[in-house]
Amino acid sequence: MGGSLTSVEICAGAGGQALGLEQAGFDHRALVELEPIFCKTLTANRPEWPVIEKDLRAFSGKEFKGVDLLAGGVPCPPFSKAGMQMGSEDERDLFPEALRLVKEIRPRAVMLENVRGLLDTVFDAYRKKISDSLRRLGYEPQWRLVNASDYGVPQLRPRVVFVAMREDLNGHFRWPDPGEAKAPTVGEALFDLMAERGWRVAGKWKNWANDIAPTLVGGSKKHGGPDLGPTRAKRAWASLSVDGHGLADQAPDPDFLGFPRLTVRMAARLQGFPDDWKFVGGKTASYRQVGNAFPPPVARSIATQIRLALEAAESSTRRAA
Repeated sequence: MGGSLTSVEICAGAGGQALGLEQAGFDHRALVELEPIFCKTLTANRPEWPVIEKDLRAFSGKEFKGVDLLAGGVPCPPFSKAGMQMGSEDERDLFPEALRLVKEIRPRAVMLENVRGLLDTVFDAYRKKISDSLRRLGYEPQWRLVNASDYGVPQLRPRVVFVAMREDLNGHFRWPDPGEAKAPTVGEALFDLMAERGWRVAGKWKNWANDIAPTLVGGSKKHGGPDLGPTRAKRAWASLSVDGHGLADQAPDPDFLGFPRLTVRMAARLQGFPDDWKFVGGKTASYRQVGNAFPPPVARSIATQIRLALEAAESSTRRAA
């Protein structure tokens, strides 16, 4: 797939969305990320990517004016049910910065993702404010709740995706069809990794872990360690014969008894990362990068529809000329 379309990504994290955009045919002109270890992961996997380690509030988009797509995953704590849902009152709310960059860059399309809490009634006025701001800039916004499992990812992971097309392009965009790729069960997705050290019960475990995973929880920089989430999440993992109280350094040995723990690599596969994607840092830092990522297959599916819309608009313009 060609890389003729260009993108700028903000809050790039460990590269989940960036990888999906690349797979959809977008050529990154800039990836902006504040955390040094996330930047190191991006560079370790794609040395050619133009990674910019900077606070988004200090980043100017003026030199990237006219790129095809502005994308990103602005911080979720202002809208997360796990937090206080302070929205615009939360200092971590970066939607205003995203709107500033839309004004500076004037991309043909915008794609942002966040937690499902952003669709709660308490944020109706906030979403309207964002939508109205974009309409004044000449874009038509759409909000949609998507589940990663509908796009082949073995995890539920509901996320809100926001797409805004320039008004003259809006009629060409179509959301991808849910269920375009069947998600494997946790057992199907991880059997080879669980069995790689000869665990004798791996075949039985594959049948026990016969559903998709609950949402991986990466935790924040200050809170959350290498485990799979709060008590309710741990119970859900236990129903899949997985110990959610921590992460393992390696797969079970041949004589292991009990519920196994996931490794970082296993968690990354459940998030839709390819096995060759490296995460820089120790177990806690690596898992936080995995758990906070946007699954690459979901990003690829939506970005592909944006690419098709942009190409269709170009084709229509050529025919009209």
